[in-house]
Order: sequence, then C-alpha cells, then structure tokens
Amino acid sequence: QVQLVESGGGLVQPGGSLRLSCAASESIFSINAMGWYRQAPGKQRELVASMTSGGSTTYADSVKGRFTASRDNAKNTVYLQMNSLKPEDTAVYYCNALKFEAGRFHNYWGQGTQVTVSS
Repeated sequence: QVQLVESGGGLVQPGGSLRLSCAASESIFSINAMGWYRQAPGKQRELVASMTSGGSTTYADSVKGRFTASRDNAKNTVYLQMNSLKPEDTAVYYCNALKFEAGRFHNYWGQGTQVTVSS
C-alpha cells in the first residue's frame, strides 16, 4: 500500500506562488502515474496534473502555463509549483498514486492540503 503525505499548502495573495510536495512511502519508479487533484467546496474533485512513469505530463486547461508538476525520484517525492495563483485555485489539493499490482490498478490518496488564494 502506498502512503502519500502532502505539504506546502497555505494562504497566498492573488498572483502569488506556492509549491506543494508529496512524499511517497516507496519508490515512485514502481508507480505507474503520480498526479495532483483538487476539490473546491461544493465541487467535484478534478485532475490538475498527471505524470506517468514514462515521463509524460498532462495538465488541466485551467492551470496550463501557470502550474508545473515535477518529480525527484531519489527522494520519492513529486511537486506542484503553482504560479500566478487565482482565487479560483482555492481548494484542497490531493496527491494521487496509480499503481498496477495484484492484477489491477489501485488508487492511493494523500490526506490533502488546503490552498487558499485571497487578498
């Protein structure tokens, strides 16, 4: 079972930046995809960015050009650099790991970290 621990959330003014981190309990080489999702109050959880083990990264249209997902394999950690933040980016951000094991894919989630963009 993969355990994920996020950190780095907080309160930031519009136009500001934050970097989220997600530390995995095992080598992320063994994980098929690592991703960031977010959920705003009253809304469904949505994909923000996803990185496959093959090296491809996809972003939601709403964050393209502002957010950058990256990974440090040596630290088993993935990051989400968020620039030019907007009030509509306010949400709880979750780290996700998708791993194929025992014949099927398993989804693992972190506990979430709150990001609030407000003046």
